[in-house]
Amino acid sequence: MDLLERVLRSPTALDDKYSRGVVGFVTGSAEYPGAAILGVTAAMRAGVGMVRYIGPETVGNLLLEVRPEVVLQDGRAQCWVLGSGVLGADSGGQAERILEVLSKPGYAVIDAGALEIARYDLVAAQCILTPHAGELSTLLRGFGQVLSRIEVEADPVHAAVAAAKATGQVVLLKGSVSTVSDPHGESWQTPAGNPALATAGTGDVLAGLIGALVAANESYLKFGDLSLADIALAAAILHSQAADRAALEGPVVALDVAEAIRSVVGERLA
Repeated sequence: MDLLERVLRSPTALDDKYSRGVVGFVTGSAEYPGAAILGVTAAMRAGVGMVRYIGPETVGNLLLEVRPEVVLQDGRAQCWVLGSGVLGADSGGQAERILEVLSKPGYAVIDAGALEIARYDLVAAQCILTPHAGELSTLLRGFGQVLSRIEVEADPVHAAVAAAKATGQVVLLKGSVSTVSDPHGESWQTPAGNPALATAGTGDVLAGLIGALVAANESYLKFGDLSLADIALAAAILHSQAADRAALEGPVVALDVAEAIRSVVGERLA
C-alpha cells in the first residue's frame, strides 16, 4: 500500500459528516479574501465532511457565495488551517483567532501570515508548518539562526530540519522539490513538482489539502498508524498530481489545482 492509499479513504455507510472529518479555517483577510476560497475548496474536494470558517464578515460572505457548503460558525474541528491570506496582526482579528486555536490541544496547519503570528513556545497544538524558502528564512531568524533565502534553497533539507527542531513541529518546506522534516531530524523529499504550481495561490490550496487529510485521519494519527510527516508528504504529492491533471487542459491557476483534487482522489478511491 503506497502513502496516498494510506491517507485516502472512501466514506462508508457508518460515516456521517463529522466522522469524515471537520476542517476549520482561520484564513483570508480584506486584502486577500481569495486565500480562504482556495483553501476551503481544496479541503472540500479532498472529501471532508464539513468545513468551518472564522474570519472577517466580508470574507465569510464572499466565501459563502462561492462555497455554500461552508459553515460560518465556530465549533469543533479535527484540524485547523491558519494564516493563508493573513497579514500579521492587522487582519480583522485573525491574529487573535490564530493564537487562540494554537493555545489548545489538537491539530493545525500553520501557513503564510500565521508563521510569524505563532508563539511557538506557547503552542499546544500539533502542527504542520508550510513555509516557502523566504518564509523559512524569516522563521529561523526569529530563533537566532541566520540563513538567507538563497541558502535555504541551496540546502533545503538542512533548513527544514533546523526549523522543525527549533519549533518542535513538522515542517513542509515548499519548492519545486518539497522537503518534509520532523522535530527528530528525519526528512523526506517529494519528486519534482509540476512547474504549473508556480502560480499565485497554490500554497493556499496545499494548506487546505493538508488540513483535510489531517482531519480525515485524526484517529490514525492518535493511534500512531500515521504521522503528521506522512500526511504532509502525501499532501504535497497529491497537490503535484492535481497540478499535473489541471495542466492537461492548458495554463493553470490555483483554483484549477483545487478543483482537480477531486478527480485525482476519485481515481485513487475507485
